[in-house]
Amino acid sequence: MLPSYYEFYNSVKIASGNKALENIPYELGQLGANRPLILTDQGVAKAGLTKLVIDSFAGSNVTIGAVYDSIPVDSSHLVVNQIAEIYRQKSCDSIIAVGGGSVIDTAKGVNIVVTEGSNDLLEFMGNNRLTKPMKPFIVVPTTGTGSEVTAAAVIMNTEKQTKMQFTSPYMLPKLAILDPRMTETMPPKITAATALDALTHAIEAFMGTQKNPISDAFATAAIVLIRDNIQNVLKNGKDKDSRLAMANAALLAGIAFSNSMVGCVHALAHALGGVCHVPHGIGNGIMLPHGMEYNLDAVPEHIAGLLLPLVGEERYVEIPPANRALEAIAAVRALSSMLEQATGIPLRLKDAGVPEDKLESIAKVAINDGAIAFNPKAMDFDDALRMLRAAY
Repeated sequence: MLPSYYEFYNSVKIASGNKALENIPYELGQLGANRPLILTDQGVAKAGLTKLVIDSFAGSNVTIGAVYDSIPVDSSHLVVNQIAEIYRQKSCDSIIAVGGGSVIDTAKGVNIVVTEGSNDLLEFMGNNRLTKPMKPFIVVPTTGTGSEVTAAAVIMNTEKQTKMQFTSPYMLPKLAILDPRMTETMPPKITAATALDALTHAIEAFMGTQKNPISDAFATAAIVLIRDNIQNVLKNGKDKDSRLAMANAALLAGIAFSNSMVGCVHALAHALGGVCHVPHGIGNGIMLPHGMEYNLDAVPEHIAGLLLPLVGEERYVEIPPANRALEAIAAVRALSSMLEQATGIPLRLKDAGVPEDKLESIAKVAINDGAIAFNPKAMDFDDALRMLRAAY
């Protein structure tokens, strides 16, 4: 059934394919910029991926204003403010983010601060606090977070030890570059974590209160790509076709949830990251089947609708309609178990290093997370704590 009203928006240009990196100088020129600040982290830099981006400027009129390659895993508003000052000092006119979720979210934060003429990111926490179009912004993802096509960022407040959310259509990058060279060095465990992250984005987008036919199409396409490619990419990480398929899956899921939003799984994953520094993809992967079970009585038809992309048509038609929602949850658990066996990725909170005495603190943070507002079923402290204990 169609919702009585919905909105869908995504303005990001996507360049996907072998040697897509070589399009960056032209695209930057189209944006009226030629002095970018390149943002990345040490892992990406040491893997030689930043050099691939820099090499793409050979023979062009682009001058790199600065390279900042020390963005931490849980980047903070303090890091954002520091980089914004470098942007100004080096007279940069654009930003290129090369990395995973932390790098991309940091770049979004930097763009907020420099565009708004501020010195402190904290002024803009929340929804739709931005007032003007932002500086030219290109993202080259090296993992599979989908952040390259979202209008949101999650950044640590080190003083409060919580993850802050920022959302605005102005935050959408101008261009996302998907090039299989940028993900082929990703280790199996990180590949598995990013696959579960993208899967969670797609599934929560499909269950959420703002779901619509367009977001559903993106979400289900993402799930099919993950289903059909994850095993091969784990067996052969250099397979360019599988790597590109997984990168597209993350992007499609990102477009879906950027419009339909996410729910309780993300609220708990954000809290796990803020309180115990659990990587976001790991937190999502652990909590996903528990979140589906929690929402089962509220939206059984939506969860049943996930079965077809999860298992394929041949298996789908064998399952009676009344059992399809539970089978969809079972299919997610089966995929997670396969990833655990293949890579050692943790599927329980205790295995992810979460102390049991922190569960109440995590639950308190989770119920104040903005994602809760879009979950199809209300969640209070006791509900959150029960889910965490079930996942422990």
